[in-house]
Amino acid sequence: MGQRLGQHFLVRASTLDRISRTACEESEPLVIEIGPGRGALTAYLVERARRVVAVELDHILAAGLRLKFAHTPHFELVEGDVLATNLGQFGRAVVVGNLPYYITSPVLERTLALGPLLKRAVFLMQKEVALRLVAGPGSREYGYLSVRTQALADASLLFTVPPRSFHPPPKVDSAVVLLTIREKPLVEDMSAFLKFAAACFHQKRKNLRNNLAVYGELGDFAESRLRAEQLGLDQLADLWRRLRGRMSMDAPAALSREDG
Repeated sequence: MGQRLGQHFLVRASTLDRISRTACEESEPLVIEIGPGRGALTAYLVERARRVVAVELDHILAAGLRLKFAHTPHFELVEGDVLATNLGQFGRAVVVGNLPYYITSPVLERTLALGPLLKRAVFLMQKEVALRLVAGPGSREYGYLSVRTQALADASLLFTVPPRSFHPPPKVDSAVVLLTIREKPLVEDMSAFLKFAAACFHQKRKNLRNNLAVYGELGDFAESRLRAEQLGLDQLADLWRRLRGRMSMDAPAALSREDG
């Protein structure tokens, strides 16, 4: 069942220990684990946290987790879809998980939406996606996913994990990423800024004037002939502040094509 859902189970003990130590300080009050699978990482987390809430979709794996941690009173299982689970209901937490590729982006979005309730997030994911999260302007990996993540959090790629660390082994390398919510918001209206950023990256080969045409005629602005990938996060935020008075607020949502 787990493999049908795209899961590759992390089995290397040294990596499991390293992730748990990155996620948890000694006696961490609350950890939420997304997709615990067979409970390999969970076993390390329950040793370091006073409360572990695990969210598992697969009912067969959930049954195995109930059995494995039946005598661990500070372990709680939520059987269901993490994308339909209110993670904020548990309180301020560390969030950790081995994320299947097909839900990485929406899980990141929901996790970062926790804001001050998120102490930090430690995610294992495909290296290709991890590089996009931490990428800077001018790099091949830099795009809307980079901006959306870094607008809300400081993102660091901590270490890579080779295929042999998993069962079954994936065909690609993985990496562990640490996310920490920004103490000071980047902009005053994050929703409006992210909509603007999505429009900027809508077609990466086109310049900003073409991509921002969805907002109507914006007049001349210095960056009009540049592509979004040439602007850093602070530059995009500054451009948004300068142009927002000219933009039509009823412009249709422009979604980035590379927001995997």
